[in-house]
Amino acid sequence: MPRISRCFGLVCCAAMALALCSCAAKRSVRKDGAKAGLTQSSSDIDGDSLLGRSALDPSVDVSEAQIRGKEFRDIQDLQTIRFDYDSYSLSDEARATLRTNSAYLKEHPDLEILVEGHCDDRGTLEYNLALGQKRAKSVREYYIRLGVSGKSLATLSFGEERPLCAEQTEACWGTNRRAASKIRAQVSSSDLGNGRSQ
Repeated sequence: MPRISRCFGLVCCAAMALALCSCAAKRSVRKDGAKAGLTQSSSDIDGDSLLGRSALDPSVDVSEAQIRGKEFRDIQDLQTIRFDYDSYSLSDEARATLRTNSAYLKEHPDLEILVEGHCDDRGTLEYNLALGQKRAKSVREYYIRLGVSGKSLATLSFGEERPLCAEQTEACWGTNRRAASKIRAQVSSSDLGNGRSQ
């Protein structure tokens, strides 16, 4: 009788080990590197993927440019984008605008870019500062996916502090929910040696 129960115990252990191995095999990584069950968006041509370029390409630099003591300005070549209420998602229209902006930025790699996030005046100051930062970050990340250097991109939230419109209407609030891309030309060491500044 003890011999039978030992054999039964070994058979049970072997069955459990086999079951665990088959479960682990189901969760294995596919040849393309993605975990089973995760899919990548087909719109990755524009940098729009569920995983994000920085997750797929570790060589992408995501550190922000330093903005202390620097003056940034608007230029006509960089268009401002708008956001829906309480959102930091990029609409199709915003993505098209940012693709145009990124083409200009890639043609001018000597520029430093500040993406400013803005909100309407509904909500608390703290909430709007956080939402403005999320808006600026979503624009910055999209620029990086489109090939703009992360080293030249910085973000800053003004929340509701700098409205373009003061009326309490939906049209006015929509104008204030925005992200603006501003530029500053980098100063080279040779310019500093000549006493020139920009």
